[in-house]
This record gives sequence, structure tokens and C-alpha cells, in this order.
Amino acid sequence: MTGFDNPLLIDLDESFETERLVIRAPRAQDGPALHEAIVESFEALHRWIPWATHVPTKGESMAMARRDAARWALREDLRMLMFRKDDGVLAGGCGLYRINWRVPRFEVGYWLRTSMEGQGYMTEAVRGMTRWAFEGLGAARVDLHCDSRNAGSMRVAERCGYQLEATLRQCRRDSAGDLLDLCIFAVTRAEYAAVYG
Repeated sequence: MTGFDNPLLIDLDESFETERLVIRAPRAQDGPALHEAIVESFEALHRWIPWATHVPTKGESMAMARRDAARWALREDLRMLMFRKDDGVLAGGCGLYRINWRVPRFEVGYWLRTSMEGQGYMTEAVRGMTRWAFEGLGAARVDLHCDSRNAGSMRVAERCGYQLEATLRQCRRDSAGDLLDLCIFAVTRAEYAAVYG
């Protein structure tokens, strides 16, 4: 596969499963569950996630769900939500961003509900998203970017077979306005076959 000239014509599977999670495309009606998870997890999200600038209102969370569903339909971003299989609770988000369909190249991003941390859900989800990118979308490359101070995200990258390619020093500001170093991890198609084979 050498890329896509018109991503609007791509038929995508809107969900897939891992051992403990259902990961699916966002829907307009996800707003209330999304709001609950973001409010619970805001302190952690605010530290690491650029979009978590303030505790959202219910209306803002509803708008986020609708916007994410629209961007999915347009193939601009492929944000997905993770639901725990055993009880259907929203566990967080995991998706593919900054897409270059001509390569195809994706950046995986993610966040996890605070009450579900430390149980391996994020590693499971990123492994699933990586498989989906390579096997379902024909990825040539998947990136993973994180703040160099975010030890948890760095461990997820390493557990999922991503290689550290570069550290961009003082290239972005965090939520407090301080400059941060951004670590760029990646998996190429050849590496994917070797690690995930």
C-alpha cells in the first residue's frame, strides 16, 4: 500500500477489541461519559495533555464528542474511546492524529481515566491501536510523542516496541507555560513485523 489520495473514501472499521477493552470511534452521544472521565482525571490530564486547559462544562464535553465524531467522519483525526469490556465504563481515549495519508503516517496519542491507572490498560490500548494502524490502515510509520518528564508515557512507548528517535529540546510549552523537551518515539513497518509478528 502506498498511501491514499482521497481519505474520505477509505472504509474504516469503527471498532476493535483487545483482551479487556472495546476501542471504538466517538459518537455524539458519548458526551456525558466523556465528561465524567475528564472531570475525574483532570489533574493528570492538565499536566500532560495540551487540550486539557480547564475543567470542561458538560456542554463543552458534548461539543468535544460531536467534534471528534465529525473529524473521524472526515478522516482528519481518528480519536477513539476505550470502554472496559466487563462493565462498559469509559476508560479513556486513544487515537491516531497528525495523519499523513500519503505515507501513510500516524501519531498515536492517549489518555487514561485516573481510577484505571496502573492496571496495564494503556499499554494494551496502544498495542491494539498500533496493530490497527499497521494492519487496518497500512501504516508505514507510527509516532508517539511525549513530554520527557512523563515517565509513564515513556514506559508505555517502550513496552509497545517504539524506539526513541529524538528529543526535541525546549520545543513546546506545558500547561504552566514552562518549556519542555519532547521525546519522539516511532515504529516503522519493518520494526512492527519484527516486534508484533
